[in-house]
Amino acid sequence: MGTGYLFSVGATFFFPSVQFYEAVAVLLVFILLGHWLEMRARAGASDAIRSLMDLAPPKATVLRDGQEREVPTAEVLKDDIVVIRPGNKIPVDGEVLEGESLVDESMLTGESMPVEKKPGDKVIGATINKSGSFRYRATKVGSDTALAQIVKLVQEAQNSKAPAQLLADKASQWLVVIAIVIGLLTFAVWFWWIGQSLLLAVTLTITVFVIACPDALGLATPMAVMVGTGLGARNGILFKNASALEDATRLDIVVFDKTGTLTMGEPQVVEVVVVAGSTEEAVLALAGTVEQGSDHPLAQAIQSKAEGLQLDPLTGFTNIEGKGARTEIGSKTVLLGNRRLMDEEKVDMASLKDEAARLQSAGQTVVHVAQDGKLVGLIAIADAPRPTATAMVKKMRERGVEVAMLTGDNQATAERIARELGIEMVIADVLPGQKADKIKELQAQGKKVGMVGDGVNDAPALTQAEVGFAIGAGTDVAIESADVVLMKSDPYDVLGAIELSRATLRKMHQNLFWAVGYNVIAFPAAAGVFYPLVISPEVAALAMSGSSALVAVNALLLKRTQLDGLG
Repeated sequence: MGTGYLFSVGATFFFPSVQFYEAVAVLLVFILLGHWLEMRARAGASDAIRSLMDLAPPKATVLRDGQEREVPTAEVLKDDIVVIRPGNKIPVDGEVLEGESLVDESMLTGESMPVEKKPGDKVIGATINKSGSFRYRATKVGSDTALAQIVKLVQEAQNSKAPAQLLADKASQWLVVIAIVIGLLTFAVWFWWIGQSLLLAVTLTITVFVIACPDALGLATPMAVMVGTGLGARNGILFKNASALEDATRLDIVVFDKTGTLTMGEPQVVEVVVVAGSTEEAVLALAGTVEQGSDHPLAQAIQSKAEGLQLDPLTGFTNIEGKGARTEIGSKTVLLGNRRLMDEEKVDMASLKDEAARLQSAGQTVVHVAQDGKLVGLIAIADAPRPTATAMVKKMRERGVEVAMLTGDNQATAERIARELGIEMVIADVLPGQKADKIKELQAQGKKVGMVGDGVNDAPALTQAEVGFAIGAGTDVAIESADVVLMKSDPYDVLGAIELSRATLRKMHQNLFWAVGYNVIAFPAAAGVFYPLVISPEVAALAMSGSSALVAVNALLLKRTQLDGLG
């Protein structure tokens, strides 16, 4: 484009009689129009970064010299005491010192329910305080905050180059050389070989240089990457680089860690079995009464399930180490525990023997509930699947991506979860150090593998896989090792990431097809192949600018694409 402009300006001095001044003016108008459209498109692609940066409040209230002072958020220092009142946005990351409140963390986690905060809990900058007041110590400020790190990840991803973009960059370099060669040949053919006027030969040469500007080819992939990574960031899916965005489209299988990824990572009551004459509510009320005040994970699972039921006061409690508990509830004696406790207390379990065996074979922890020497029910406790996991597995298979589960749990427990989710490939009894080896085995079969995990022991496997997905609530090591961070800690977002990657790659291909097709048609037209129909430099400028604008607008249309898995 710059070369064409110089040629057109130079021509005004050689041929002032043909009104080249007007032609150059029109040429510049079209060039500026094209660049304005391009800049508008680029600005639209950067909306995600601006909206993220706008989440942080401009001011913060801090305690300095015993007085509350309002300062710009950028001036909050590490270890400053920050004062938060109802409705305030939290300016920087920190740890609560005093006070209690509910904080809306949906910006970061996607969880709509506010999270209770009390002394010792962490708070994150840009989240919103909903109710009470509290004070907290700033632990991460400036570029160290979680929000700043998210913005940095998005910027790095938008500025990185996908493999397709590297190819387009090389093609753009060659296009410049080709344009110069074709321009010189055009002049030689029309002026020396065909014998046309110098004016026509120079005009066609200028047209070739103008119309061959490689803007469209250079914009084809980076615009799609900017929009794709920005759209992902809006939906809690952070691609660390453009290569991950492109590689996610080629995955044959995605391997999920079980605990904390496909499951909630904490025990929950999954089934209650009762004897004839009793009810589920009655059994849960008995168990909940026994477990009042206990902080054992299994006890907390029972308490959660029994929430809202009428619990009686305890009149006596005896803990039986490794087996359960014996309690007195009024005049009744209640036993709660495993089979060994029931055997020792001579409780008849024949009525639910088969049910207990079924639950145990499914890898569930079975808690027996007995009253006055008679078994009244069984409570099965297990690590429950995440609510969206089943739908995610189904959708992934519909899109031709196989799903596997990788876990250190025993085969029975793993297969129970796999059956619930519809997963056919289960890799169980895997030691932490063996996870990366299992990924290598799948890769040795010629498969492109994605890995989803949240723990320190998942980091080597995340690194080994073609694309590593880290659950946002996971460890820092897992997040550092991954290529994609799922901020909502929802396995369904893996589907969203793959859908977004495929849509982005489609836009890349569409843009590249248009950019190449434009030049294939434009070169012969500009060189005068269709003479006497000749393209003027100003029309060439319009075509060049239009092609760049079309590529940019087509990339922006990705925002309107309906993608399963994205909000």
